[in-house]
Amino acid sequence: MDVFGDLCRGVRAHGSLFGSSQLTAPWALRFIDGAPLTLCAVVGGQGWLLPQHGEPIRMRDRDTVVVKGPETFTFVDDVDTNAEPVDCGEFCAVPELGGTRHRLGWSDCAGPASGGTTLVVGAYPVRGEISRRLLDTLPAVLHLPGGDTGDAVLDHLAAEAALDVPGQQVVLDRLLDWMLVCTLRTWFDRPDGRPPAWWSAQRDPVVGDALRFLHADPAAPWTVSSLAAEIGVSRSTLAKRFSELVGEPPLTYLTGWRMTLAMDLLIEQQEATVREVARAVGYSDPFTFSAAFKRYRGVNPSEFRRINTA
Repeated sequence: MDVFGDLCRGVRAHGSLFGSSQLTAPWALRFIDGAPLTLCAVVGGQGWLLPQHGEPIRMRDRDTVVVKGPETFTFVDDVDTNAEPVDCGEFCAVPELGGTRHRLGWSDCAGPASGGTTLVVGAYPVRGEISRRLLDTLPAVLHLPGGDTGDAVLDHLAAEAALDVPGQQVVLDRLLDWMLVCTLRTWFDRPDGRPPAWWSAQRDPVVGDALRFLHADPAAPWTVSSLAAEIGVSRSTLAKRFSELVGEPPLTYLTGWRMTLAMDLLIEQQEATVREVARAVGYSDPFTFSAAFKRYRGVNPSEFRRINTA
């Protein structure tokens, strides 16, 4: 597993709320949920996305925006629109707004219209500390113009969103996963993108292998020497290149990743003891694990679990 794949594994759509609206000016849709991640794509036409903070973003055909919660946003036909905003959220698909809420959680936030602009929106749940590490690398609003790898996914997404067939929610969820991964990968690789250090480091022949080994088996008793031996380089070469590209030494990175895994295990597997969680992330001694966890998180594992599962 690579770093990006590991961080994405907790960012999975499951029963996500989808909206597909055909809009004729003037319109103003105000998305009020502040979901952890919201993916908004224009399938046809154009409009303006007004973030809660920041400058308006012109959106054209095939443009995609990812908004990180708790930011909310409004989609309008024009920055000076005279349309009365319609609040769109989990329960916006009611008959008086021109839609119906059926068993798939469908949400049509605008009245029936022909032509104009077609907007597809997916509100994305994000769970766990692993996923938050990915969110922490993203800006409040990420805008990706059309014309890249996500266009093909968007075609499938738009086609499926227009249907009402058995299994539709599963297909929409998986397409949203695909669309999000394509969008983030493309954005990280853009010249004006601001990718995290590990993104570029993954492509280094030495550091990339080191990261893959650490993520494939974080509980292994790694030392810098044993990791360097697996890769086939000297200990000093690995230590120098890893620190230069990732921004911290290999074992410091490993400790942070182990603590992140431990936080999710403490919350998700409440039947597991602290000793069992410690062993799962590479600590044979629960006292050593608890001390490391407290240095990293500020509270001991039991207190962290109590606070986050109350």
